[in-house]
Amino acid sequence: MKNTLDARQTPNPIIGLAIFGLIAVIGLFYVKWFPYYNRAFVAASHHSIGNSILMGTAATAPEPSLQAALDYARAYGKAIWQAMVLGLLLGSALQALLPPRWVVKALGGTGFGSVLAGGLMSLPGMMCTCCAAPVVAGLRQRHASAGGALAFWLGNTVLNPATLVFIGFVLGWHWAALRLALGIPMVFGLGYLLNRMSQAAKDNGADPSLGQLLDEGAQPAAVFSWSQVLIRWGQILARMTLRLLPEYIVLVLLLGAARAWLFPHIGPDIGNHLLWIAALAVAGALFVIPTAGEVPIIQAMLSLGMAAGPAGALLMTLPPISLPSLAMLGKSFRPRELAIVGLAVVAFGIAGGGLAIALGF
Repeated sequence: MKNTLDARQTPNPIIGLAIFGLIAVIGLFYVKWFPYYNRAFVAASHHSIGNSILMGTAATAPEPSLQAALDYARAYGKAIWQAMVLGLLLGSALQALLPPRWVVKALGGTGFGSVLAGGLMSLPGMMCTCCAAPVVAGLRQRHASAGGALAFWLGNTVLNPATLVFIGFVLGWHWAALRLALGIPMVFGLGYLLNRMSQAAKDNGADPSLGQLLDEGAQPAAVFSWSQVLIRWGQILARMTLRLLPEYIVLVLLLGAARAWLFPHIGPDIGNHLLWIAALAVAGALFVIPTAGEVPIIQAMLSLGMAAGPAGALLMTLPPISLPSLAMLGKSFRPRELAIVGLAVVAFGIAGGGLAIALGF
């Protein structure tokens, strides 16, 4: 992460904000809000939102092969490509169009306020973990706090209002309540933990304080014409695309090929044992799915006889992170921060499995 603010601004920040807002509203309406509104009626009437992207209509995932990799990448790419384009546009636009001071003031603090703001800002996004990653990377480039950016990242998936509705209609409202009960402390608790770690680093002088960042952002800004701003936006978008997408595509292919290793067998013998719960919690944290993809996956696994404990683990670990999204944000967070997030998500998955058993799901 950079230690100083980029002082470049648009000629008129209000126009930049209007353009950014227009992209966000139109893009989210087309990619997320309207399709999910219609899908909610499908979920309510059919108690299903489609087949499992993990296994399709089969009882097991295909054996590892190049074809399995390509088939999964094709199905996954078809589901998320529009949201990924929107994520890249928003992640680059907030760096090119919004003044740094605005982001710092909203999300730069290391207290709970920036975490709360990041979590609330995530609710309209409803993106999968990988599609939200470019926006998170942009926020971190604009010096959003680690906790605020993390709350935005995890909130997109774990607290997704549409997915909670799908879970309720397809799996049952007790599953939606479990997701929400654990999702709130996951999003806001982990965000606050990362902010406490960041505050300790600032106290030791390793990172600039919020006051320093705001002072730097208040310095007179260079004035650029709109043609220069648009060129700069295009450059940021190109750099972000070339940095994030190649490793992302490779990891999606690898995970698509390795489905049968991560989820080797699904059936009645996968019971409420800690080993199964922990193993599927880890597998869920590594695997990559589109938004709400966990709903048909868990539905299919439960129909094949898998116990509620492992299902509860997958409910909490499949959506928030994945190996590709962790790699995409490898330069936006410290390795220790990402390691803590990964371990904590797995722990929440195990807790989800334990609660599903204790509550008799």
